[in-house]
Amino acid sequence: MNFTASAISYKQTKAFSKLAIDYIEGADALEPFFTFAPNLDGIKNAISQRKKFTVNRQVLVTQLQKQYNAKKQGLKTTANIELLLNENTFTVTTAHQPNIFTGHLYFVYKIIHAIKLADDLKKQFPKNNFVPVFFMGSEDADLEELGTINVHGKIYKWDTAQKGAVGRMQVDEEFIALINELDAQLGVEEHGEEILNKVRQAYAKGKNIEQSTFDLVHDLFADYGLVVFLPDNPVFKKELTPVIKKELSEQFSQKAMQQALVALSGLYKMQVAGRQVNLFYLLDGLRERLERKGDGFIVHGTDLRFTQQEILQELKNHPERFSPNVILRPVFQEMLLPNIIFIGGGAEIAYWLELKNVFAEAGVFFPVLMLRNSFTVIPKKIAEKIQSLGLNEASLFETGNKLKDYYVKKETKYQLSLSDEKLALIKIYHNIRESATKVNPTFSRHVWALQQKSKQKLDELEKKMLRSEKLKFDAGLRQISKIKDRLFPGDKLQERVDNLLPYYALYGKGFLDVLYTHSGAWQQQYCILTETE
Repeated sequence: MNFTASAISYKQTKAFSKLAIDYIEGADALEPFFTFAPNLDGIKNAISQRKKFTVNRQVLVTQLQKQYNAKKQGLKTTANIELLLNENTFTVTTAHQPNIFTGHLYFVYKIIHAIKLADDLKKQFPKNNFVPVFFMGSEDADLEELGTINVHGKIYKWDTAQKGAVGRMQVDEEFIALINELDAQLGVEEHGEEILNKVRQAYAKGKNIEQSTFDLVHDLFADYGLVVFLPDNPVFKKELTPVIKKELSEQFSQKAMQQALVALSGLYKMQVAGRQVNLFYLLDGLRERLERKGDGFIVHGTDLRFTQQEILQELKNHPERFSPNVILRPVFQEMLLPNIIFIGGGAEIAYWLELKNVFAEAGVFFPVLMLRNSFTVIPKKIAEKIQSLGLNEASLFETGNKLKDYYVKKETKYQLSLSDEKLALIKIYHNIRESATKVNPTFSRHVWALQQKSKQKLDELEKKMLRSEKLKFDAGLRQISKIKDRLFPGDKLQERVDNLLPYYALYGKGFLDVLYTHSGAWQQQYCILTETE
């Protein structure tokens, strides 16, 4: 198994939002919404400033050691946890929910980016230590999203009657049946049994999804020194009490983000607006949003009600019953970790940019924001088809129709473009207009109408010529359709649809090493991996 890597800009993929592109290109309009630029100078400044914001390192390390107590930690992970006691140790963090079997490929790409960046920063700043952290959003309750994966175009969905935070749900008979279904697809591959055994060990019946995801991610990445952080922990929640109390008492977060939200919404399409209270109430089998009602609070969709005094007493007695939504989760993360960089996708970067003032109001450090690495993986057989058709890798990101048009125009012996003729037509009608308007100035509009009609006829002829020629290249066009379906399932980036399991089944753990080798650290480019043998 060998891969070569090539890079294109994120803009060339045509798959990322304008905001994401503007952010990595350093657009002036976004400067008010972040503190440190996503480059080495920005990171250097973040390291210096982070030292002014303390976290309870003793609590952090003690809880991580308890969390890993029953695990074979791996020497590097063990060492990294111990390093967190040192004031010159910082984290590089990415976060995601506990999607079953790791969900989409970008789940893995995020983690590897954090590992690679932490390793690179140690070389850049040798007096400091950098620990890669995966912060698990195990309190998320969106089972529809978290309980579905796509393997070779087949959808596998966990149908369970369990409710509440997905991380607290237990592996049941329906989940085991899902693993057995996967066995039929993956078991035939060279490394199929290896990854299936990892899955079976991680997702044993009766374990909860948080622990299962922790076990699988740890199994995959312990050798790289990754630390998995599980925030659904009463001790960690107690550390967050001051900000939770501030939200319950003042509803500060939505107010703090309004100015940024209004300004950004004038430039981009924003998806996260927050709520009056950006907290959920969390019990086993229940995660529902807290809503302000009169002088007190209600838990949406339930009969639970609290006065202001009761909700604050509940916080004091049971901090673990309060769960952040998308607005406050980043704040909680930065309160618990000595973090300098957050790695996220385009949508995550977008809502983090709304939060700078929320962090300021909470007195919490706002880290460097780094767009996660992205990959397209081209298997050897697909690469051979691409080469035989004479296509280049960047052209693959065009729409299927545009790519087919490009291929036919490249292969045909005829000139299918009438662009020269259209330019000549403009000159002809310019001369006609000059002559006609000398007779009567009102003829200008008539000549313009004739010109537009002539151009329309040429456009129609050009399309007919292309359609006619396409009939001669049917075999090649069908190959292009297969290539696009394989690399861009459903016209989406591969990483937003495919799951890790079939890639591991085919290539083994070496696939993770390939991703690590070709992963950029702080350089922001889209990577295309092509299998050569």
